[in-house]
Amino acid sequence: MDPIYLDYNATTPIDPEIAETILPFIIHHYGNPSSTHAYGTFASQAVNNARKQVSDMLNCDPEEVIFTSGGTESNNHAIKGIASTYRHKGNHIITSSVEHPAVAEVCKWLETQGYRITYLTVDKLGSIDTVELETAITPDTILITIMHANNEVGTVQPIRKITEIAHSRNVLVHTDAAQSAGKISVDVQDLGVDLLSLAGHKLYAPKGIGALFVKKGTSLSKLMHGAGHEMGWRAGTENVIHITGLGKACEMIKDNLDEYSRHMASMRNSLQTGLRLNIPTALFNGHPSQRLPNTLSVSFQGLEADNLLSRLNRIAISAGAACHSDRIEISSVLQAMAIPLDYAMGTLRISTGRFTTGEEIDIAISEITKVVTSGYTTKSQTG
Repeated sequence: MDPIYLDYNATTPIDPEIAETILPFIIHHYGNPSSTHAYGTFASQAVNNARKQVSDMLNCDPEEVIFTSGGTESNNHAIKGIASTYRHKGNHIITSSVEHPAVAEVCKWLETQGYRITYLTVDKLGSIDTVELETAITPDTILITIMHANNEVGTVQPIRKITEIAHSRNVLVHTDAAQSAGKISVDVQDLGVDLLSLAGHKLYAPKGIGALFVKKGTSLSKLMHGAGHEMGWRAGTENVIHITGLGKACEMIKDNLDEYSRHMASMRNSLQTGLRLNIPTALFNGHPSQRLPNTLSVSFQGLEADNLLSRLNRIAISAGAACHSDRIEISSVLQAMAIPLDYAMGTLRISTGRFTTGEEIDIAISEITKVVTSGYTTKSQTG
């Protein structure tokens, strides 16, 4: 019997409706979108239709959507592209201390290229301070890149407020929305951002596909050079199979977001209630209200996450810390939030999805309770 899947923030299964959408493009519609014959025209129309589906979800024009290989490429293109284009204006970029490596590592690399990076702190709930952000902006600031929602604890950042501050100082804003899309609204008009990244495999679409929103009028250097694909923004023959899957995924989100969010929140809340009742000492990380509807980060004092995972054979979840023979590696997010070490080392990330059932949640509560209480019993006996 397969383990219960509660790691939807890591990746999602392909939705059956999306699989049905892409199958004809695997078997029958194999044309190159750049070809002028019927096969190519059909493929080109499919790409354009998918672009419209993505833009409808984002509430932007289709011409503002670039297809990429995933969230990592989208983030790289956005940050490196702005850094290169606006180098004449300045070399200062502002980000946060809780970004995904697809942003954090880009910023670290840019530091080796002569750029100055400010890493904003977060409070114990994982939220940035917009006053600190405003103070950090200088005449040399060219970009602020802050994630929409955190992948580990689910805290949602005040992107609209960030863009208002940034634009009042003529600074561009990019947000990594890989975790938020499909769970909460990612309307670019409401957020006010200049660039936004998406990752298909977080949206029940295939892996290896993503998108980058670039607001009309924003200058951006190319990351991929070659032929003039993607309206000249990104070279390389379009991945029609996966693009159609991403398009369908965005169409489904636009039509069903409220239903998806309610279901994920219901499952997450039931899980949190059950664990809090059974394990009163558990610490729940992240903002209590400004958070994703599906994400639960929970820490168990004095226990090690790796050990817990090795005993939770019936559940597929993630850890917030890795314990080695000579050290314990705590995630950068938990460190930035100043979660006490004796709690942080026993942190689990549990994320629900649109296919999660109440029965699965009941089993998860039972299994986690059993393993955690057993861990406490063992420690008391050996201590």
